[in-house]
Amino acid sequence: MSDDILEARNITKQFGGLTAVNDVDFAVPRGGIVAIIGPNGAGKTTFFNCMTGLYEPTTGTVQFDGRDITAKPPHLVTQAGIARTFQNIKLFKTMTVLENVQVGRHCRMRARISGSIFHSPFVRREERQVEEFARELLNVVGIPRRRFQDFAMSLPYGDQRRLEIARALASEPKLLLLDEPTAGMNPQESEGLRQLMEKLRSERDISVLLIEHDMKVVMNVSDHITVLDGGQKIAAGTPKEVRENPRVIEAYLGSQA
Repeated sequence: MSDDILEARNITKQFGGLTAVNDVDFAVPRGGIVAIIGPNGAGKTTFFNCMTGLYEPTTGTVQFDGRDITAKPPHLVTQAGIARTFQNIKLFKTMTVLENVQVGRHCRMRARISGSIFHSPFVRREERQVEEFARELLNVVGIPRRRFQDFAMSLPYGDQRRLEIARALASEPKLLLLDEPTAGMNPQESEGLRQLMEKLRSERDISVLLIEHDMKVVMNVSDHITVLDGGQKIAAGTPKEVRENPRVIEAYLGSQA
């Protein structure tokens, strides 16, 4: 078995005449926390979308846990063991906090349509198990118990981010993809999220891949960082190596720096 849980090879994504991602090789080691950084428009989210089935790469392959998932639809990617959050929060706003997490469990439920219609004992038992599991995950991400029955849209912004992570965790992923998870958070909330990523790795054996603009979070949580600029990989290495790389400094600060 490979030491890498995710391996992307020669990923290119073109939209008409625009090349958003250009021949990128990338890997996430098992149990690793890996970050993708780069200026706005660098191709980071497009690359994420190629990993999760939202986009089909123009060229290249994606291997996950020893299986080829290139261009597989998102629901099959989720079943394989990849879950993600989004740069713009995508919650079911008029469902409760608890219901949002229960929805995320759907891909692992075994009840059939007939059982759901007649609400068989098996279905009732599975529903109770799913609710208990959802409550556990909400505790893990740090959402107060008193908010479980509130509408998702009523949560503070930082808790909405945490709720989206809890919903992703409901599918029991081996790899969690976080797209700018600290966007809009204050420093205290960002530090709490950094600690949560460490906790997910150490206590639940989940590998993490994140896109992030908060360099303090990136440098303090990542084992390895890949830098994209103009759709191309311009650097990769440890936080120290990336921080001192002249091409990275130029991409962020300009050649005059």
